[in-house]
Amino acid sequence: MNDGAVRQSKIIYWSSGIVSICGIVFEVLFGALGSYILGDGVKQYTLTISLFLTGMGIGASLSEKFMKNLIITFVWIEFGVAIIGGFSSFTMFGITAFAPGGTDALFLYTITLIVGALTGVELPILIRKANEIGVTLNKSTARVLFSDYAGGLIGGLLFVFLFRPYFGMVKTAFLVGCINLLVALIVLYLFRKEIRHFLVHAIIGVGIGMVLILGLVFGEELAFHFEQKLYKDPIIHMEESSYQKITLTKDNDDVRLYLDGQLQFSTIDEHRYHEVLVHPPMAYTKHPRNILVLGGGDGIAAKEILKYQEVESIKLVDLDPAVIELANTDKLLLEVNEGSLMDEKVQVKNMDAFKFLEETDEWFDVIIVDLPDPNNESLNKLYTREFYSLVRNHLRPGGAVMIQATSPVFATEVYWTISETVKSTGLHVENLHVDVPSFGNWGFVMASRDEINLSEIEISAETEFLSTDMLSALSVFGKDEDREIQDKNGKLAELKPNTLINPHLIEIYEKSWQNY
Repeated sequence: MNDGAVRQSKIIYWSSGIVSICGIVFEVLFGALGSYILGDGVKQYTLTISLFLTGMGIGASLSEKFMKNLIITFVWIEFGVAIIGGFSSFTMFGITAFAPGGTDALFLYTITLIVGALTGVELPILIRKANEIGVTLNKSTARVLFSDYAGGLIGGLLFVFLFRPYFGMVKTAFLVGCINLLVALIVLYLFRKEIRHFLVHAIIGVGIGMVLILGLVFGEELAFHFEQKLYKDPIIHMEESSYQKITLTKDNDDVRLYLDGQLQFSTIDEHRYHEVLVHPPMAYTKHPRNILVLGGGDGIAAKEILKYQEVESIKLVDLDPAVIELANTDKLLLEVNEGSLMDEKVQVKNMDAFKFLEETDEWFDVIIVDLPDPNNESLNKLYTREFYSLVRNHLRPGGAVMIQATSPVFATEVYWTISETVKSTGLHVENLHVDVPSFGNWGFVMASRDEINLSEIEISAETEFLSTDMLSALSVFGKDEDREIQDKNGKLAELKPNTLINPHLIEIYEKSWQNY
């Protein structure tokens, strides 16, 4: 090959690597969008990856129709990826806010298939072009595929460590769209001598670039207004950490914290939830000195625990340092948690609760499990027999555990499956539930190595809601929320413990909450 052909082949290899980076970023971005908006991360990532790969297959099949004008075909494919992919996140939030239910899922899956198909056309065209300029077919295929696969790895790493935590979903889509467009414009310019109406294509590309830049600058702000529609009250703080989207809303005295769109508490009635979560196991335990809180990064459970003078240490394990930072710095949250996480008795560790229990050799008098509902695989493992066995193994004799266990009204089978899973570890359980207006009727599972007699527990700490007299009443369940769950044929449903090997709780959870 002459020097010009060598230079052109290098351009093709670099282009294939860069567009591959963009392709994998869009692929995982669509999975993240589905996980955040539609829930069940494993399901959404599985669907989006499958659809994206199917789209690539369709695109590769269609690419055989493009045998001429390869460069301009590639350029227009990149124009398409740039504009469709660039506006994908922005449009998804708009549809979620304004369109009927189910439209957002249809849009996401359609966009995934389309961008996947466009991505699938790219490589065959670049391989043919490399072959056309003098590179043998085996070399052009091998080198373009190498650039593609290497670019895929880089794209995945960039999304995890750069794009998602620093740019968020909306800006990431626009930014990656701009990169696709830039590749198209560079290729267009470098191959301009063989392209008819070069100036027309260039002007169109620049126009698309201007639209994408406007989206990059103003898109997130507009998407914020779309997302506001998803929340009852005005948003006063929003950030996307490495693990989740954190949102605070406020309406008069009602401050609410959401993680990935799921309500964590409302200041109007959080005392009902946290008093039932904390005080029964604390009062049951004769000498509650060393306490473990799994979750509870907002600091409210720790505030309730600090009401007991006997407490010597509280170890709080929460995965996301951004939640801890917000709890320690936001004025409104500090009013709620009273600065509990900065108390000298409290030690915060940012790590996975399962991993912490596997690694620690400490024993605790009381363990509070205040974790989000099991709506995805990563959270499901914290509701398994294996996890509760670890909890049991770190509980001192005479101590107690309290676990938030979702709603026995809205998710009856989920609640009692959690209870059955705890019971399968050999712990004795007691079932409690309380009405929390912002949540609805909410359930808890209290557990100990010994039998639990609620009538012997005396609530002595200062509370707004919970009293000794009413504690036993919280263990009474109505017919529509009791353990005797019937299937459609009137037969009693069989409750099986949730395990790592058979994580059936996710499916039950999804079915239970689909109408709420």
